Amino acid sequence: MSATGRATATTIETGRGADYRETLRTLSEASVHRHFDAFLDIAWDDPAYAVRADDERWILPQEDVLGRHPWYRSLPKERQVEIGLYRQANINKVGLQFEQVLIAGLMQHAFRLRNGDPEFRYSTHEATEECHHTQMFQEFVNRSGVDVPGAPRLFRLAFPFIPLAAAWVPAAFFIGVLAGEEPIDHLQKSILRAGAQTHPLLQRIMQIHIAEEARHIGFAHRFLQHHVPRLNRVRRALLSLLFPLIMRWLCDVIMVPSREARRGMGIPRSVAREVWWRGPESRKTLRDFFADVRMLAESLGLMNPASRVLWRMCRIDGRPARFRSEPASAAS
Repeated sequence: MSATGRATATTIETGRGADYRETLRTLSEASVHRHFDAFLDIAWDDPAYAVRADDERWILPQEDVLGRHPWYRSLPKERQVEIGLYRQANINKVGLQFEQVLIAGLMQHAFRLRNGDPEFRYSTHEATEECHHTQMFQEFVNRSGVDVPGAPRLFRLAFPFIPLAAAWVPAAFFIGVLAGEEPIDHLQKSILRAGAQTHPLLQRIMQIHIAEEARHIGFAHRFLQHHVPRLNRVRRALLSLLFPLIMRWLCDVIMVPSREARRGMGIPRSVAREVWWRGPESRKTLRDFFADVRMLAESLGLMNPASRVLWRMCRIDGRPARFRSEPASAAS
């Protein structure tokens, strides 16, 4: 490369670095001025927030793949309420277990950062917010009165090892962050956009989670946009293959009840197979979860003939979103 070419490349690189640092500063300042406390910003003891096992607002909305299935809709209301409360409690339990893995990974990542690296400040802001989320989720589970198992046993057994990826393969770790956060963010936004009749306590939890996860998802996107282009060709090729596999595995961890949870809700095996993800409607929902990350993978050059085969095999292929958080109806 000529001297002029090297100078131009350095200027572009410096500009990209400055833009990334400014993004981290903005996110960090937002965390200072707009954050939530699990026990200050939720009126847990407000009678309107009381969790009653016979409250029909626990009936799952149509936006939930189980909630719109004919088997569930045909059940007596008492059973719909019972299953709905169990499912919401279990989703919250899975959420807090995932957040615990994320917090541990963020600390692994931050431990290795140099002095002055702006990723340290934002990583610790995010870890603080995720700690509040775990408190919020566990408090809901406790008040539900349902002893839910949360994530599948394999994920729970892998818990001590997954955060290590943040130290050794941080790009793969932050892909995993998106794999866990994008589907639940998509579901919660769909429920709130639809104006479904939701219990006010659950609605408040979703509002807080969506507000702060917007920053966390934004950081994961920007982290990958900044770091992936710096990887060598071999690592980018491997990452392109890991991308859809990580997405599908962690999506199932978050969204699909474990065998223990399915037994707890009394869901027949044939119904479970159709709901997650063999029915045509549920397959569309699964693809819709990943429109944003397909857009990200395209922009990073991680969509190639081999990786596209894996996206199809995982049944999460489709048109990428045109912009972040594009509603599924617009993306269809």
